[in-house]
Amino acid sequence: MIYNVTVYSENQTLKNGYIKLTNKKITEIGETHQYVRQPNDHVIELSPSYKVIPGAIDVHIHGVNNADAMDGTAEALKTMARTLPKEGTTSFLATTMTQSNEAIEKALRNAGAYIEEQTDADAEVVGIHLEGPFISPKRAGAQPPTHIQDPNVALFQEWQKAAGGHIKLVTLAPEQPNGLALTSYLKETNVVASIGHSDSTYDQVGEAIEAGASHITHLYNGMRGLHHREPGVLGAAYLRDELFVELITDGIHCRPEMVKLAYDQITSERMILITDSLRAKWLKNGTYDLGGQPVHVNDTTATLADGTLAGSILKMNDAIKNTMSFTNCSLEDIVKMTAENPAKQLNLFDTKGSLKIGKDADIVVLNENLDVKMTFCRGTLSFQKED
Repeated sequence: MIYNVTVYSENQTLKNGYIKLTNKKITEIGETHQYVRQPNDHVIELSPSYKVIPGAIDVHIHGVNNADAMDGTAEALKTMARTLPKEGTTSFLATTMTQSNEAIEKALRNAGAYIEEQTDADAEVVGIHLEGPFISPKRAGAQPPTHIQDPNVALFQEWQKAAGGHIKLVTLAPEQPNGLALTSYLKETNVVASIGHSDSTYDQVGEAIEAGASHITHLYNGMRGLHHREPGVLGAAYLRDELFVELITDGIHCRPEMVKLAYDQITSERMILITDSLRAKWLKNGTYDLGGQPVHVNDTTATLADGTLAGSILKMNDAIKNTMSFTNCSLEDIVKMTAENPAKQLNLFDTKGSLKIGKDADIVVLNENLDVKMTFCRGTLSFQKED
């Protein structure tokens, strides 16, 4: 029982509220005067300056705390799942990257097996995000160009089987040969087709939407930009309401002003905040590995040797603070962009993505400075900040 807090529930914000968690689920939400204490209730009393929001769902994250989904080990995913509650993330898609077919398949088999066996005490791996190798060589970014290949339905089918059916989102370049065929197949099999690392024109994005694409990978980065005679992928992200749009709000992948421009155009109805973070997150400055490439990390930025941005070290909690600072959006808007929208996109909104009776007790308590005070993953206290 978390009592005397501001509760950001699915349909309203309760300034003097409480929320009760029982057996992994949310069982009561109400105003403090409505609360009837039961003999077995364990009450955590705070103050209305504390805010209770649904846990974040990070649909694009490679690694954290010296672990990466491409390590292909249960230990790596366990490390990620144990660390992420510190930043308010309670669910995530283990995200792969462009590598050899063998390395990708190993990571997929590992993640699929982990998903079947994971425990309730940690952030939940709710699926896999296959980022690459079906992307454009022109927009490789930090994806190793040597392993980029054309979209391939038969190969994807093999990989989905290896993953136990747990691939939920695929980043691809639909303008590449067989790109629309794979996009259509993903749509048919209830996998989110995301346009990313793509040189698509605006019209080609329209064709991809017709084929079933419904998502944009890390807006601004790895895509054809905006031109007044060719709106590109960016223009389509701004204008096409069929698309949910990922954004990395570290202030480095795109300037704060461009975050605001995107937010004003796309709004919290379609935007999804992601971290796209690497194993270097929560570690000291230094040199780390990304897909066999050395990545140099300082206090804010991760780059390849040639200066190319290589993922981020952004924590979800900082993404929330930055987005509110850059755009002047409300915490209600943040809840949409970190929880509700990703849950809807992944077809999880019946169990996650909002604070509602009967849903999973994935809950984050923020203090007055929007720091993470406590995180509950399916009703278990997974992180508590020491005073």
